[in-house]
Amino acid sequence: MSEPHLTILHISDLHFGPPYQPQVGEVLQRFAARLQPHAIVASGDFTQRAQEEQFRAARAFLDRFPPVPLVVTPGNHDVPLHEVRDRLLAPHALYRKYISAELNTVTTVPGVMIVSLDSTAPRRAVVNGRISRKQIEFARSAFAQATGDALRIVVAHHHFAPPPDFEGADAMPQAKRALDAFTAMRVDLILGGHLHRSYIGNSLDVYPGADREHGVVIVQSGTSTSRRGRAREREKNSFNVLRLRRAEIEVEHYMYFDDVENFETTARHTFYRRGR
Repeated sequence: MSEPHLTILHISDLHFGPPYQPQVGEVLQRFAARLQPHAIVASGDFTQRAQEEQFRAARAFLDRFPPVPLVVTPGNHDVPLHEVRDRLLAPHALYRKYISAELNTVTTVPGVMIVSLDSTAPRRAVVNGRISRKQIEFARSAFAQATGDALRIVVAHHHFAPPPDFEGADAMPQAKRALDAFTAMRVDLILGGHLHRSYIGNSLDVYPGADREHGVVIVQSGTSTSRRGRAREREKNSFNVLRLRRAEIEVEHYMYFDDVENFETTARHTFYRRGR
């Protein structure tokens, strides 16, 4: 008999507004209903231009998912770009109204703790993002309360480690500091988006780290429902399904194909947890 597992659906970069693809969104909803995950992670960029009607549409879309814990984090497109006054004075007002009142959150499901960190930094870095020392301490305090064997996950929109084969995707400033801190916290997984193409690997692939024996599994989702895919996922849509067990992490990557009008599995990755 196979070991029981916990299933997480990881989507990102919905981009409600002109780039949103309604037919792809409907297929994603049907997939989620069949999958019946234990939790859903949506790693930012719910809207294209942080407009109220776009947030309203994104909220309606999220509400149609199975009634399981939903972990969210804002993306750079979820703060005003051209409305400078709003970006400086109340950058997350509509995100807080429609998506989540809190920007940094802790979610627990049996055997798993998920810490979501807002990487948008709208007053300093509209595109590249930041993770502050205060947020690192927020994560450290949260994981200190996790049970010894709990799987530990960090969610942020911006990427901490650029894919090795993708030019022009520099990680956010001070990303190495954060990766070293997460490794010391025994974080198992980092989930993110932003690049509009998937990447599944290990932080040691691109940064050897202060701890050169233990890395963190990196799982980036492409854009799940918009036409803004980049590089090898240009005009493509993708998401990930994670199956988490006591000793291993399995990641299935799904991509949308027009000829079958469906998401299909394109890759499967297995990682063993530290010490297992």
